[in-house]
Amino acid sequence: MRQNVRTFLDDFGNLMYHTTDKARLLHGPAGFDKTYTRGTFMLEKLAAVEARYEELNRLMADPQVATNPDLLREYGQETAELDELVQLYRRFRDVGRQLAETRTMLDDGLDDEMLALVEDEIADLEQQESALTDRLQWLLLPKDPNDEKNVIVEIRAGTGGDEAGLFGADLYRMYGRYAETQGWKTQVLSSNSTGIGGFKEVIFEVQGRGAYSHLKFESGVHRVQRVPDTEASGRIHTSTATVAVLPEMEEVEVEVDPNDIRFDVFRSQGAGGQSVNTTDSAVRLTHLPTGMVVTCQDERSQLQNRIRAMAILRSRLYEIKQERLVEEQGATRRSQVGSGERSEKIRTYNFPQNRVTDHRIGFTTHRLEGILEGDLDELIQALTEADQAARLKEMAAA
Repeated sequence: MRQNVRTFLDDFGNLMYHTTDKARLLHGPAGFDKTYTRGTFMLEKLAAVEARYEELNRLMADPQVATNPDLLREYGQETAELDELVQLYRRFRDVGRQLAETRTMLDDGLDDEMLALVEDEIADLEQQESALTDRLQWLLLPKDPNDEKNVIVEIRAGTGGDEAGLFGADLYRMYGRYAETQGWKTQVLSSNSTGIGGFKEVIFEVQGRGAYSHLKFESGVHRVQRVPDTEASGRIHTSTATVAVLPEMEEVEVEVDPNDIRFDVFRSQGAGGQSVNTTDSAVRLTHLPTGMVVTCQDERSQLQNRIRAMAILRSRLYEIKQERLVEEQGATRRSQVGSGERSEKIRTYNFPQNRVTDHRIGFTTHRLEGILEGDLDELIQALTEADQAARLKEMAAA
């Protein structure tokens, strides 16, 4: 049923964008003429979804369902998916009816005082209707199937030598602190430190509902402009680090043929090449068809390192698959906010000006210290709204 509901939501969303007369949505089939048979069909589907919502509430009150945890969970999830839309539509419909009734009062020969009151009421109802319409449009946008997934974040030092590695460490701490504010867990899967507090590369997992929906816009090249501690002349240096955010994929979602993998083991090493383990616990996986190499050495157990390496490999293979699909479709990868490519320069952190600028949407804030401390809510919200607005515009033009 949930798949049918999602199909309905997408279709109803298209109706919302292409039907300019809201009354046709408010008053049901009688408000449509023969040229709006699609609208009539969508209203009938909406009524069916509302009926399903009511049916689910009855089912969940049934003692037989209440004693079946699996069924109760399934019905509860489906009800939660529909709840906001159904409640919003009911309010939208009620406001429309109130608006229609109030407008009829304009023909009643009112005195000036009553006429002013009625006009104020109409203006208020129209404002409510507009706000409800906007909210419906957001809800009806097709959802990214990966939004609720955990993510694997890869940060690699770019240009700038040791300073790039230190900046990579700053980004790692920034995302870690943001994850803490969301109640998510983080776990390092693989790391290669510089020995002075930086990272040549760090790969970590963020576990939490909705992690991908919050972090998916972070992929790309991040640039820092500041005076390094080692710079005696006070000259500002520019360094970069690359961030890739990948949805974590389960084994059933991305199948990897064991015959396509070469498995090597070696001893874990720390900064400077010194051994940090006396057993061959580090693993290196090579995916032969693509030549992709994944190394994990942060765990003491060879099995744990192998499991982590496979998780990274699946996410990278999924990314390659998605890039191929995008090329075939000629569409922007992942979203309308930038390309999502690792090579795209997306953001600048300017220390002398206490400024952070996201170049994709022209967003600037002078709260650099707060951003690096993980206070990313304002920035992520701006990126999310820009993506939603771009997708609405694209759908309206279709």
